[in-house]
Amino acid sequence: MPIGVLVNAASVLVGGILGALLKNKMPENLKNGLTLIFGVSALGMGIGSVMLMQNMPAVIFSVIIGTAIGLLIHLGDLFAKAGTALAKPFSKLNGSKGMSEEDRSLLVTALVLFCCSGTGIYGSIDSGMTGEQSILLSKSILDIFTAMIFACSLGFVTAAISIPQVLIFLAMFYLAGLIYPHTTPTMINDFRACGGFLLLATGIRIMKIKEIPIADMIPAMILVMPVSYLWTMYILPLIH
Repeated sequence: MPIGVLVNAASVLVGGILGALLKNKMPENLKNGLTLIFGVSALGMGIGSVMLMQNMPAVIFSVIIGTAIGLLIHLGDLFAKAGTALAKPFSKLNGSKGMSEEDRSLLVTALVLFCCSGTGIYGSIDSGMTGEQSILLSKSILDIFTAMIFACSLGFVTAAISIPQVLIFLAMFYLAGLIYPHTTPTMINDFRACGGFLLLATGIRIMKIKEIPIADMIPAMILVMPVSYLWTMYILPLIH
């Protein structure tokens, strides 16, 4: 049973609702300070994942080519449009007729962080194959507080992110039986490392250091495991 997936989605739902209700009561210095801490937490999770990397050239290649594909197909713009459409039903609850450019950017960051992080996708796959829930449960602790902070700016739309999140993670959970038997520990570690790069980019974006196109990086998550396999099976033997 996908307990971890459901708990993770519930944490975003509850955090989003609480944050929207408390948005006018939470001190600005608390929101700003915690946002920086969440950025640092994402960086820390990213560093921990990147350290698992076993085939650096394969992972770097996947990140570069995957991001190039995302930029060419304007994946980030598609995420922005999806996020704006998701926000429309909640615009009255937010007390505004539309979203500012800054809020759109923040919403894209939230969508990628909650729905497409390497930790979440890997955790869903791992849970689907082994029944191990600890990765998703650990992510849930961070997500409930992160959702609260996002909701202070975005309102109730943050809670709605739990809908695409649970759909994506459930798909990963049930597809795990088809994917996992064809993977190796090396491929999984390179996959997590690739997700770590997305988390690093997310942390940098949350801290407003640089607007890295994290949504456009998502195709790298699809490329990295086959590239890792090809590198291990065919490229490395030629080099050694």
